This record gives sequence, structure tokens and C-alpha cells, in this order.
Amino acid sequence: MDGARPIVKKDPVARSILTRHDRIEKNVTLLLVLSLVTVTIGGLVEIAPLFYLDNTIEKVEGMRPYSPLELAGRNIYVREGCYVCHSQMIRPFRDEVERYGHYSLAAESMYDHSFQWGSKRTGPDLARVGGRYSNEWHVQHLAEPRSVVPESIMPGYGFLGTTPLVVEDPEGHLKANRAVGVPYSDAMIGAAQADLLTQASATADNTGLLERYPKAVTGDFDGNADAVTEMDALIAYLQMLGTLVDFSTFEPETTGR
Repeated sequence: MDGARPIVKKDPVARSILTRHDRIEKNVTLLLVLSLVTVTIGGLVEIAPLFYLDNTIEKVEGMRPYSPLELAGRNIYVREGCYVCHSQMIRPFRDEVERYGHYSLAAESMYDHSFQWGSKRTGPDLARVGGRYSNEWHVQHLAEPRSVVPESIMPGYGFLGTTPLVVEDPEGHLKANRAVGVPYSDAMIGAAQADLLTQASATADNTGLLERYPKAVTGDFDGNADAVTEMDALIAYLQMLGTLVDFSTFEPETTGR
């Protein structure tokens, strides 16, 4: 015998609730209407506050748009499917923070279209890979991964070092990003082609570049001073990941009553 039935029979409140619930489940139209009302109320509760907020992303000092060379490198990163095996999102868990560094902030991806958070880690998370390895290490790792990481199953990307970097319209690329909210200034757009070449040079005057893109890593990334290659762009992108925010002084914003 079902042990719950005697309790329902003795308790008029429980019997009344069960009767109403049973009525709703058996009436398809009523169930549909009540479900729609519930979803509508829940949606309004989540959406309405957004109309009163200028920005849902916490402002973090140090964030800036990608330089033209970094942006080109990011496009290569996406084109080659690096995101399939490498995420760029450190969760706020002790084991992840101890291994990769400070947990990722939403502001660090605010200029990504599309973001590279990911969920699969065949390889390590790259959110804070910038500055951890030398340019020479990256060149060797991309050309022959197992020469520096014996257990790696990553394919080689040595062809990037012999493929000239071709960005047909760097100014237009920055304008397109500005159209979706990335704050590229007219000065950044006007100097896009020059900045792209300057960042990949070990001898060019990079004063203007660093004024427009603070903390940009400059130099001959692939070791070939005679040409700017796709390897240059990809390493420039990797070397800036996670380097813009100074976490030694970072304090999360708190809201008081």
C-alpha cells in the first residue's frame, strides 16, 4: 500500500493542492498558459534590470583593444582551430588558479568577437600564457611540439613560419570591430598598417605603437627579420594573453546597500 495516500486523505490542505495540481496536468490548455506566464515572469525578472545598466561588465584598469598584429594573430588562432583544444577561461577554483593564475574576468574578453572561453582542454588553458615562455620557445613549440613537450599530441604548425602575413585591409578590419563596440580611435585606424609592421620589428621606433597599445610586446617574434609571417602574428597574440591586467593591485568591485 502506498504510504503517502493515508497522509493525503487526512490532510485537507495536501488533498486540495493535489487536486489543483492534478487539474492543471490534465488540462493541456491551462498547463500551456500557466507555463507561458511563468516563463514570461522569469524572463522579465532577468531582462528588465539590463535596461537600467550602462554596462554589465565590470570595468578593469589596463584593458585595451588588440593591436593590428595581435588581431591578425587571433584570426590565425581561430582559423587553425586552436580553440578546439585550448580554452581561455580560468574558473575560480583553487586547482585552476594555482595552475594557471588568477581566474578570468569578463572584462578580459570584452573585445573578443567571438570569445575564446571554451570548455575542452586537450591542451592547457591559455588565458595567462603571455610572457610565460620566450618567443624562441613558442617558435619551437609551434614547429615541433614534442621537441619541448614530449607528451604533446598537438600537430605541428611550422608552415606558419614560412607563410607571409597577409592582412589585406587592416584599417577596414579595425573599423569593422569599432562598429560592434571595440573602441578603436581614428588614430589607431589611421596607423593600423604601420603599427602592424612596427610591432613585428626589432629595430623600428615603437613609441607611437606603445602609446596606442600599452604593454604591447614588440620584436622579431619568429626570428626571421626579412619577413613578417603568420608565426609573428600568432606569437604576438599569445604573448599578450593575460598580461594587460595588473592582478597585484586588482580588487574586485563590491556593491553595498
